[in-house]
Amino acid sequence: MSAAALAALPLQTHRRLRRLVECDDPAITFRRIVAGEKVIPGVDDRVWHAWRNAAGLDEVMAQRCELHGISVVHILDDHYPEAIAGDREVPPVLFYKGDLSVLRRRCVGIIGTRTASLSGCNFARSLGRDLSANGVAVVSGLARGIDVHAHRGAFDDPAGTPVAVVVSGLDVIYPPEHGLDWDEVVGRGVLLSESPPGTAPETHRFPLRNRIIAALSGVLVVVESRARGGSMITVREAMKRDITVMAVPGSPHSPVSDGTNALLKDGCAPVTDVVDVMVALGLSDGGVIRTVDTRDVPTTEEREVLVACSSRPVTVDELVITLGRSVFETGVLLGRLELKGWVQHVNGWWEALT
Repeated sequence: MSAAALAALPLQTHRRLRRLVECDDPAITFRRIVAGEKVIPGVDDRVWHAWRNAAGLDEVMAQRCELHGISVVHILDDHYPEAIAGDREVPPVLFYKGDLSVLRRRCVGIIGTRTASLSGCNFARSLGRDLSANGVAVVSGLARGIDVHAHRGAFDDPAGTPVAVVVSGLDVIYPPEHGLDWDEVVGRGVLLSESPPGTAPETHRFPLRNRIIAALSGVLVVVESRARGGSMITVREAMKRDITVMAVPGSPHSPVSDGTNALLKDGCAPVTDVVDVMVALGLSDGGVIRTVDTRDVPTTEEREVLVACSSRPVTVDELVITLGRSVFETGVLLGRLELKGWVQHVNGWWEALT
């Protein structure tokens, strides 16, 4: 657990950590540091002072990892995942729970905004499910919105193998309401972090996490994102690595699709179903498994309502004005569409699940 202790040193950065891991066996390096040796050049005296006071940190990390079932691998280990070992900014130390061999599969990253529309979440889930059905591992960050729904799609497939990269230590569930999702990932795939146990989800760790998601992805799909959303950081990291970035077209009236629509204008390929992604991976589109939509087809009248609430969430009053129908008739049509699974409402707002 000396590699874990090196990662947990105060004022640590991933560049310093890589130099420490590469200079000698981590156990030897850690002992030299707490003995007061300056084992690598170019580190400020303030940092060395903090590191010298870290005696016993290796034992603390060992106890925490054992308590929470966390395993540790560093870049000099033979079983460090090949999928990321050659990356330009490879994480020097990875903490994981689950099956690390899942990373040998073809992987697709599915990312997007935390404030996603219901339609966006629905698409992310169906794409995650269809990719899993075709033997592709779904990579995301287990964040609210698009990320977690992509993973839940992978859960829907009996053979789904989700890969989640999180910002906090693997004993600090974030967001807290995703505890069951974390457990599902661990049981069926692998949960990764470069943050040592006990680490809170600090703001500066999110861009670092995003580079790992990009590096693991054979293709990166952005389902919904604002123009300046955090997903764009992952997009930039993917582009640095010449990883194909694809985007799901969204309504021009929806702010959560500003970023994805801009990516399409800049030349990124569109994603309308799983076949688009499988072709981008270099796999044949013949024999691709797709989920069959079993919902009853809307009637002509129901379709008018569905179209009216497809671009953004709307209220019943707005639909009454737009469609020129009575409140009663509009409510009946919405009720039918909801029973068929075509619309959903939250706090008085109706949104199409197309």
